[in-house]
Amino acid sequence: MLNYLWAFMVLIGIVYGAVTGNIEAVSNGILDSAVEAVTLCIKMLGIIAMWTGIMHIGEKSGLVDAAAKRLSPLIKFLFPRIPDKHPAKEYIATNMIANFLGLGWAATPAGLKAMESLKELDEERSGGKLSGIASNEMCTFLILNISSLQLIPVNMIAYRSQYGSANPTAIIAPAILATLISTLSGVIYCKWKCALIRKT
Repeated sequence: MLNYLWAFMVLIGIVYGAVTGNIEAVSNGILDSAVEAVTLCIKMLGIIAMWTGIMHIGEKSGLVDAAAKRLSPLIKFLFPRIPDKHPAKEYIATNMIANFLGLGWAATPAGLKAMESLKELDEERSGGKLSGIASNEMCTFLILNISSLQLIPVNMIAYRSQYGSANPTAIIAPAILATLISTLSGVIYCKWKCALIRKT
């Protein structure tokens, strides 16, 4: 559906440019945008490589494990039904740490493993039979992953730098505030829904 939407928008732009006699400006805009997209990709590739490397060093040095242990009380509060020392907790902690640092691409593998582990846990609880409905833990994790409190919005800083912002890091405080509100709202909603489910 999204592909059709983009194709429609591009077609409208070209037709409008042709009708108004600005087809040359449209062509120049397409070429300039293509060059800009490649430049942005190269810049983002360097940033992704650097932060992914830092994350990998943190994993190898044990810093990620130490941070995950610090997050244990929070994870216990958010996911009280996940047993202690279950693999899902480790994956959730790694995902949360990566999201805190604004490393969405580094958070994705841990997030997928967390979902797989939560699915296996759901299978164990149901005796090997799945209802096809996401568990409370899966829904809570998904909401937290989407809202994702970020301390360092790496992507936004890179975009602002690319497009000539005088102060690319000025986004940090508003981003922390916005993601803090979204995360707290997500946690409150999840706890409210879980409480309703327990009562029914």
